[in-house]
Amino acid sequence: MFAYIIRRILYFFPTLLGVNLLVFVLFFLVNTPDDMARQALGEKNSQPEQIQRWKEAHGYQLPKFLNTQASGMSKFTDTIFYQKSIRMFWGDFGQADMTLEPIGPEIRRRILPSLCITIPIFLASLLLNILLAMFVAYRRGTFLDSAAQLCCVLLMSVSSLIYIIAGQFFFAKIMRLVPVSGFLPGLDMPKFLILPILIGIVGGLGGGVRLYRTLFLEVINKDFVRTARAKGLGEGTVLFLHVLKNAMIPILTNVPIQLLMLIMGNMLLENFFSIPGLGGFTIMAIAQQDFAIVRSMVFLGSALYCIGLLLTDICYSVVDPRVRLE
Repeated sequence: MFAYIIRRILYFFPTLLGVNLLVFVLFFLVNTPDDMARQALGEKNSQPEQIQRWKEAHGYQLPKFLNTQASGMSKFTDTIFYQKSIRMFWGDFGQADMTLEPIGPEIRRRILPSLCITIPIFLASLLLNILLAMFVAYRRGTFLDSAAQLCCVLLMSVSSLIYIIAGQFFFAKIMRLVPVSGFLPGLDMPKFLILPILIGIVGGLGGGVRLYRTLFLEVINKDFVRTARAKGLGEGTVLFLHVLKNAMIPILTNVPIQLLMLIMGNMLLENFFSIPGLGGFTIMAIAQQDFAIVRSMVFLGSALYCIGLLLTDICYSVVDPRVRLE
């Protein structure tokens, strides 16, 4: 098992490096620094001298991959690829293109509000989806099963914007149970986060229950489940000890995808509820065409997704001994 985990950790770094290289190609070869300067300065101020000054102020005047005018390791370090991409591996995200403010401290300041909304939604959604899907799968073929599938389809058919607007209108404006938007740290934090967390859970309920129901139905019809029932085991023991355990591999496979979609979905929640998290930070950077912040957030999202895949592979080895044997 230890060798398996080491192999998966070694796969992590080449994967992240490949993603980083792809992001660099998209931002600096497809969209060149001259294009960035023109978009930032505007058409009226896009004179060659102004473009060169903008590039020098932002560190984009360097060669992309190899600096032939330098010597030693400076041939590789005095390049855009090293300064703008490789340094992100140890947390140096550089400066924003618009304000020239450091990006790293801003990310560290905003990561706590994002975690406060992402982690509860992720854990509550996963637990609720599994429990409801298991109950619906147990009642398969009944009126309850049909009604649950209809509700799931209806939940999936409604846009997340409708949930956000309706939640703010009914619970914040009419019933006045929670604030419409805003954020305060400390003891006042829960009253600002409860509504976006509930909306995030409800928004992902339909698709999650339908997916896990299908997974549980595939396991419930297996021979070992019928054998467990024939031995006289209780239905709760059969569902949690046999069905859930043998459905963990596809569930774990879906967890990183859910986590990535959750991070992307939180951009809307943070933006509409004025939560100073990474999602709102990303949307603001896209609106202002701040490519340095966008690159940093793409790299950070890729790193979190790769970490999720790594943790999933480790969980594979725990729940399925065949993975360790391979």
